[in-house]
Amino acid sequence: MAEKKQPDIYQVKVTLNGIKPPIWRRILVTSDTTLGKLHSIFQVIMGWDDYHLHQFIINGTYYGPPDPDLMLDLKDENKMRLDQVVLQEQKKFIYEYDFGDSWYHKILIEKILPPDTKKHYPVCIKGKRACPPEDCGGESGYDYFLEAIQDPDHPEHEEMLEWKGDSFDPEAFDIDGVNRILKKIR
Repeated sequence: MAEKKQPDIYQVKVTLNGIKPPIWRRILVTSDTTLGKLHSIFQVIMGWDDYHLHQFIINGTYYGPPDPDLMLDLKDENKMRLDQVVLQEQKKFIYEYDFGDSWYHKILIEKILPPDTKKHYPVCIKGKRACPPEDCGGESGYDYFLEAIQDPDHPEHEEMLEWKGDSFDPEAFDIDGVNRILKKIR
């Protein structure tokens, strides 16, 4: 009986569009990861709370969660594996989260690596900066939020701090915390 081939490992860079300096993460995932599972991984690594709709746009095809009530023409993300839609390095596609705020993430398959059975996947290997808070209003809302929390004289300074809490640091990224959560994803 032939031994089952282990899936390749995709090194993926996820960059949130429209934010300067950039907010990004680099992860390793197995090539047989479904797009549905990839969505869950992106929620963890970026710091989103999975409150909103999402979709993947790959080669002009839209993938998302199966929900006949949404009336969206999406292919079922749970039936499509990464290695079925992306077969080569340097391939790019889009992940959109929150159709109101429209957070577009540029996804780049940087490398396709051989499997390492001693490692757990998915794993985040690098990242920069904190993810914007949910429901802050997209790119322009995030800029306004940062302006307000960083300026004690801003008319909405206190209100924004109360809304988000006193501890938002736009430069923070806790890779160890992210990887603790990722270890629970199977």
